[in-house]
Amino acid sequence: MKPAASIILFTTIAGAAQGLVVALALATLAGIAPGNSGATSAMLWVATFMLVAALAASFFHLGHPMRAWRAALMWRTSWMSREVIVLPLFIGVVGAWAVAMTYGSGGNTLAAALPWLAIAGALLLWYCTAMIYACLRFIQEWAHPLTIVNYVMLGLASGLVAACGLAALGGEMRFATGAGAWAIGVTALAWITRGLSLRRNARLKPKSTTQTAIGIHAARVVQKSMGMTGGSFNTREFFHGASVRVVRNTRILFQVFTFAVPILALAWGVWAYSPAACLIAFPLQFCGLLAERWFFFAQAQHPQNIYYQVVS
Repeated sequence: MKPAASIILFTTIAGAAQGLVVALALATLAGIAPGNSGATSAMLWVATFMLVAALAASFFHLGHPMRAWRAALMWRTSWMSREVIVLPLFIGVVGAWAVAMTYGSGGNTLAAALPWLAIAGALLLWYCTAMIYACLRFIQEWAHPLTIVNYVMLGLASGLVAACGLAALGGEMRFATGAGAWAIGVTALAWITRGLSLRRNARLKPKSTTQTAIGIHAARVVQKSMGMTGGSFNTREFFHGASVRVVRNTRILFQVFTFAVPILALAWGVWAYSPAACLIAFPLQFCGLLAERWFFFAQAQHPQNIYYQVVS
């Protein structure tokens, strides 16, 4: 599939923001949130800004942005419509929690329920986003529960890394080291689950063949052209156009920057009590996450590419 920059940015930024909110909600409920409530409110405002930025990025994927409201109409059957509904509600919950923390209204019953609502909203949003791809049975690389697991794990890992960096930036090193320790464990677990999906996808055998693509069941069919002499929607929108070498190198690159480098940086930050190490982990991981999401789309093989893209 062709990776759209807007969708890569949307899923990466929103996923990190969701993870950051979940990390803060769990810390609040466990009584281990930053000692300075201003630090918590600041991180919630950062998460709110990230979610709004992600929402804005998604508009660039629309052919007619002014008709974006129609995306919510098919909520009974479309996971994308459900995502469109859940995202603004989640932004509202996070924004309300940020306001409550900023203006000191965290003692009432509604404010006390906001961390629970934030966790539920983040999980629901992850599920809706992941199911947009996991429900596509004709794309074998996506049609598996690991797609959902990886969306949650990568989002939670990046959110914890972001929480560690933001806490270090705000001088809350006690919280930063705690979040960093959790981030190391969750990032390592996310590496394992992502590795399982990579291993599974590498072993997939296409259900469609050149024979089934054109309806000729001869024993040997050799394709000499890509199905069209000029470009078309099919040749542009369902294939990334990168070489096999680029895809293979991206697979290595994103694992290094999404998992290995942040784990090493955070380990140094926690062990040496280093704010700089905590701060550098997130931007490095974010670069890796962008590459990971590009690879997620590029690795998916749409059945139509058997006819429109493969050249002998």
